[in-house]
Amino acid sequence: MAALVAALALLATVAALAFNLGRSRGRASAEEALGDLVSSERRDAIKRSRAVLGGLAAEQLAPWLPGFPWNPGELRFIGKPIDFLVFRGAAEGRIDEVVFVEVKTGGATLSGIERALRDAVREKRVSWAEWRPPQN
Repeated sequence: MAALVAALALLATVAALAFNLGRSRGRASAEEALGDLVSSERRDAIKRSRAVLGGLAAEQLAPWLPGFPWNPGELRFIGKPIDFLVFRGAAEGRIDEVVFVEVKTGGATLSGIERALRDAVREKRVSWAEWRPPQN
């Protein structure tokens, strides 16, 4: 009977050691995987940040890049929801056309609000308004 108790105690000790070893290795593996995930997410965030900064720089520099089709003197930077308004002919003292310009780089696509603005212009849902503040 004493031998059975000693064998069970030894078996319980071995099982506890195996459990703790497995848990320790599992924790180390999970921590390593988490570290890899965090590293990967950081690289992705840096890549996205660089793409955004590159896009912002491109939209500011676009009027002075070769092939830009409008006179930089006739542009007004808006920023959101559209990058520029072009007042064609303004350099000669007239307005022949107003052009909405959105600058995109790489694989960037229009945002929802940019698509909505594009559609409003294409469907000629554009108007003129004049507002004067009240005078005392």
